[in-house]
Amino acid sequence: MSAPLVVVNFKTYASASGRRADALAAHMASIDTDARLVAAVSAFDLSSVAAISGVEVWSQHLDGVSQGSATGWLEINTAIERGAAGTLINHAEHKLSIEDVKKILDMLPDGMPVCACAADVDEARALAALGPTFIAVEPPELIGGDISVTSADPAIVKDTVAAVKEVNPDVRILCGAGVKSGADVTAAIALGAEGVLLASGVTKAEDVRAVLEDLVSGL
Repeated sequence: MSAPLVVVNFKTYASASGRRADALAAHMASIDTDARLVAAVSAFDLSSVAAISGVEVWSQHLDGVSQGSATGWLEINTAIERGAAGTLINHAEHKLSIEDVKKILDMLPDGMPVCACAADVDEARALAALGPTFIAVEPPELIGGDISVTSADPAIVKDTVAAVKEVNPDVRILCGAGVKSGADVTAAIALGAEGVLLASGVTKAEDVRAVLEDLVSGL
């Protein structure tokens, strides 16, 4: 298995936007770990966060539009030029149709990592047929909560891994929703995931560095 992935979604939290996004990314860059740490940031913060050495930067979303008449959309080539090394798509807070997901995947350059989010096993299976690099299973009702999906519904993680690998064995599975600790990360790996996607556990932490170190402690 490749290095476990820990994706921190900065969302639009005040504690993880603008200059505070830079500070959070700098904390991530300073963590000594074999895990692969990824900062998924607002398009506004791509350039400044990408300038920080030692952290992999993804966009939180991209749109399937070309350069031209597309006011207000997040165009892929410009995002890459401004530092996006990968992207999330279809997050529970920014859902897309399966057709739009396919369009974006078809437009991304070869080798650019993309994590498509799935609310349940059926959605994960449909996304797997499109061949994203990663699928993150995140039951919406647990996102931002205090209980990790690994405790609340471990079966959905195991079932998603099995379903996705049956459709496309090359797709890697991440576990999201309620993940906050190193124990949650270890549990996700034990259930067959190859990493985690989380947000508030890091972005709202009083001691960000301590939380990050705990998250990777078992990897």
